[in-house]
Amino acid sequence: MNNDTPESQPNNPLHGIRLEDIVVYLVEKYGWEDLGEMVNIRSFNNNPSIKSSLKFLRKTPWAREKVERLYLNSLASD
Repeated sequence: MNNDTPESQPNNPLHGIRLEDIVVYLVEKYGWEDLGEMVNIRSFNNNPSIKSSLKFLRKTPWAREKVERLYLNSLASD
């Protein structure tokens, strides 16, 4: 059985949320400049775009974890 099935992640707060939706939410909430200060990665600070950010985050687990954590913390503070 595949452990990535929806039934196997009942306590995952990010389950069903696309990475693109997370990045768009954070950019709308904070803007690129503030987001780049919160998560210091080049794709947020130098010529930022959704496409370049997604490409980097999909290949870089530590950065993706920071972005996901910021997203969850942002939702909790809303």
